[in-house]
Amino acid sequence: MANQSLTKNVLKKATIGIIVGVILVVVAQQTHFPQIFQIMFFIYAMLGTVVFILLDAPPMKRLEGVKAVGALLAFYILLSGMYVAGASILPQFDPTIEADKITKVLKRQKAASEQGKADELIARTKALDERAKAISKQLASLGGAAKVEVVEETGGGGGAASGDLLALGKEQWELQECYNCHKLFGSGGKKRGPVLDNIGSLMTPEALRDKILNPKSWMAEGFDKQYKKGKMPDKYRDLMFEEEIVALVAFLASLKDTSVETPKPIKMN
Repeated sequence: MANQSLTKNVLKKATIGIIVGVILVVVAQQTHFPQIFQIMFFIYAMLGTVVFILLDAPPMKRLEGVKAVGALLAFYILLSGMYVAGASILPQFDPTIEADKITKVLKRQKAASEQGKADELIARTKALDERAKAISKQLASLGGAAKVEVVEETGGGGGAASGDLLALGKEQWELQECYNCHKLFGSGGKKRGPVLDNIGSLMTPEALRDKILNPKSWMAEGFDKQYKKGKMPDKYRDLMFEEEIVALVAFLASLKDTSVETPKPIKMN
């Protein structure tokens, strides 16, 4: 009778476990879980069923000595075998494969994004080049010494050429991200470089150009450490076109706000 009762109990709980496993699989399918997860959910349901059955299993006879050690080893081998077998049956996680999948999924979006950035950059470059050519023509029409005159005549409306030059120079200030190190108009700067609101009163256009192309040529008073560490990069001679340098110099030379304390420039070489 006891054996029959145990058998009925096992069948009953096994049936319940299978039903629960099937329900989990159906729910996983409806919620669009991958097939591997559906299989894992069913396996978890079966493992829970085994534990559920063992709760009502009759107590085992007490084992001692060698028998106890043998039973423990047998249980360990059985359990380890189940884990190894399960791991070998289930698909293994391969980071390389997963990375390839992600790359394929995002390939179009990435290409579109990079293409969009490239198109935007090309458009901006073309527009900037057109403006630079227009400035060059204006400068050429004014004569050889006009470059310095235009730069210096920034305080009182030097005409269309001066306005265009300053606008292009301010744009270069933004594009070259000078604000990362220098404070201007009350914003920007991280104490790597001096405030520049009055730099036009302290340096000539030639000196400003020299500083941009050769950062070691001038040092701001009180910025000895930053000067020695070479905080200002010497990349602009390679990054910028001549027209862009001229425009940036013009913009900097126009900064003559004496109410803002700008460190005194010191000629180094």
